[in-house]
Amino acid sequence: MAKKAVHFGAGNIGRGFVACFLHEAGYRVVFADVVDALVDSLNAQPSYNVIELGTHGTTQKTITNYVAINSRTDEAKLVDEIASADLLTCSVGPRILQFIAPVIAKGIAKRSLDQTPLAIIACENMINNTANLAGHIKNPKNTPAESLADHDKKTVYANSAVDRIVPDKKGEPTLDVQLELFYEWVVESAPFTKAGVSTPEVPAIHWVDNLDPYIERKLYTVNTSHATAAYYGYNRGLPTIHDAMADSTIRQSVAAAISETAAFIVKKHGVSKDEQEAYKNKILDRISNPNLDDSVKRVGREPLRKLGRHERLIGPAASLAEEGMSTDALLAAAEMAFRFQNVEGDKESETLATLMSEKSADEVVSEVCGLEASHPLYSKVKAVVEKVQADGRD
Repeated sequence: MAKKAVHFGAGNIGRGFVACFLHEAGYRVVFADVVDALVDSLNAQPSYNVIELGTHGTTQKTITNYVAINSRTDEAKLVDEIASADLLTCSVGPRILQFIAPVIAKGIAKRSLDQTPLAIIACENMINNTANLAGHIKNPKNTPAESLADHDKKTVYANSAVDRIVPDKKGEPTLDVQLELFYEWVVESAPFTKAGVSTPEVPAIHWVDNLDPYIERKLYTVNTSHATAAYYGYNRGLPTIHDAMADSTIRQSVAAAISETAAFIVKKHGVSKDEQEAYKNKILDRISNPNLDDSVKRVGREPLRKLGRHERLIGPAASLAEEGMSTDALLAAAEMAFRFQNVEGDKESETLATLMSEKSADEVVSEVCGLEASHPLYSKVKAVVEKVQADGRD
């Protein structure tokens, strides 16, 4: 019988990254989404193209052998698909995991103990992405306590780290996806070893014993640099990441920010300075790729999440501050993020503007960044917030 994967989130990452590699691995892909037009288009169109944008040209792949289910209106069908799937993945965004958990729990409950455990791999840009999803699925509201023992026999949850830039798509809506040629999909193998089952056969996945270095290297280099370029670019009135990185002053600011995060990664994970320096320079070149043409507004969206305690700016800065190391460039990037307010189409930027105008600096640092007053970074972030607030009153 052909292998089957259920993937939640039929957006660009889902179609262009995850489903592309699942298709190449021989899986029939079942997309689950709530956007009627997207589901209808996938079911009406037997194939779509994935265009990979390198610095020296493009390549194209054609994706077939998929169906789409509206998870909002056809839950029973989706439950049946999950009950008979080999692999479940998702790319819906961190805040949406809680909403897909109930139907996943129902699908797992319907599985037999005689089946090979369902491999579950979340692909969200967050630390412990699959563990976070597992927490929602195992919530008593979704999985009764008396069912947890069987649930754990029916599933294998494995955290992952994903890295691929998918820029804004211009022109008429289409299922085709454009993304960068480079990718990284790293998944922990230990949960499968512990369960006594083989890892899913997906050649694109790099299986590792310890995922932590890969997650933090990616989040605190790729995501930190991308966000820093976006926030500086937005505040300078530049439309794309490429435009921002073409500005020598902004490029230096981005490089300085990920030089600070590099110091953290080298100290915590024992990565050599030369290896991290090479990785840093590769990332600077990647996000400068003119073929990606990525909007600073898209990359900068959801500033409240990106200013969070364990996110790409405050996360590494907090760890560096605890070690008495430099955080100047990361704090400067955070200042640019706090200025990302009332951006059209981004509700979080509107909420940020409201918080900055109505709350005290202490309240903002506590609520947005999750820092305690006793933390060595607290006073520095508070000073940044006060500066932005004062400029807003002028």
